[in-house]
Amino acid sequence: MTVLPLVFDAPKRGMPPRHLADLSREEAREAVSELGHPPFRADQLARHYYRGVTDPAQMTDLPSAARETLTEALLPGLLTVVRHQTADDGRTRKTLWRLHDGALVESVLMRYPGRATVCISSQAGCGMACPFCATGQQGLTRNLSAAEIIGQAVAAAAAMANGELDGGPGRLSNVVFMGMGEPLANYARVRKTLDALLTPAPHGLGLSQRSVTVSTVGLVPAIRRLTDEGRNVTLAVSLHAPDDELRDTLVPINTRWKVGEVVDAADAYAKRTGRRYSVEYALIRDVNDQPFRADLLGKLLAGRLAHVNLIPLNPTPGSKWDASPLPAQREFVARLRAAGVATTVRDTRGQDIDGACGQLAAADAEPGVPSVAVGPLAGARREPASGGGQGGPSTVEPPVELGAEGDQ
Repeated sequence: MTVLPLVFDAPKRGMPPRHLADLSREEAREAVSELGHPPFRADQLARHYYRGVTDPAQMTDLPSAARETLTEALLPGLLTVVRHQTADDGRTRKTLWRLHDGALVESVLMRYPGRATVCISSQAGCGMACPFCATGQQGLTRNLSAAEIIGQAVAAAAAMANGELDGGPGRLSNVVFMGMGEPLANYARVRKTLDALLTPAPHGLGLSQRSVTVSTVGLVPAIRRLTDEGRNVTLAVSLHAPDDELRDTLVPINTRWKVGEVVDAADAYAKRTGRRYSVEYALIRDVNDQPFRADLLGKLLAGRLAHVNLIPLNPTPGSKWDASPLPAQREFVARLRAAGVATTVRDTRGQDIDGACGQLAAADAEPGVPSVAVGPLAGARREPASGGGQGGPSTVEPPVELGAEGDQ
């Protein structure tokens, strides 16, 4: 397997055209004024956009003469569906999106009794180079714009409202940044996305902070920045190993910020918010699932405001990595709980639709569209990066929805 370098700086590629979702309310009103229309038209556009309406013909509260002009200028199409794949009797739908430059990203909409979660991507590819992750092995193509990230959540909200998943019309209740890319490596645009997710309608989706989860492999400066900025979204740390020796290999960012530094930064976030963080741990057969590593993890997290979310690895085609067998999973859970650490095993959806983030994009990559950005390893610690979600079959514990820890 090719060893990829860590990439902190996204390749300089053309960003998509300006979109309403990239702008603050004041900026949007100013943009509408520059087009010769009253500023309040921006509020009307926002109301339509966050309801998933982009067809000018449906914007009947706008003058017919203004609809095409405003939508062309401020609501350009940024995400084109390549294909949907469904699983779990129609309750899970994975979407492969093509961006304006041909880059590919994925999102997954999952319906549970009483709630619905969308897993969204923040980058095309990922620069964190985790060897067991399909996205990490693609390398980093580019950062997504705020509108490209927000658009995935808006599409999911519209799909729920329109009853496109089994169960009829419903409401999007949770968003998790656990798709392609490292969210905190694209900090400014992820931060703008959080604003849109949390702002009440008609200028956003109006989700609660507890229902939004931001995952990271451990970019310590960015975790501290998120802490200082005062948001109370759920923090998830993709740890995958309790010791630096193994984590240096599994999560290469650990060569910059060690396990202790990552956990200390997460503790500071928990102290400020008063809410526990989630420790994501992909269980990989004969790699990180040994009983002694469960004991190390239990010792590391005992007494901390943390919850362990074990994830049986979702193997990717041609990979040497495989999920831990069920007995090993049970032993790992038992040892963590014996140490007093709250532990669950993730309910993994969509195994029959290339469930690990990055698999669809890898299969549909086009010649001429770069999928790997190879650059020198930066010499100094830089701000921001979480890799694509991983999963596998789980029967150890009752399923816990992605992001559900934030509701407890």
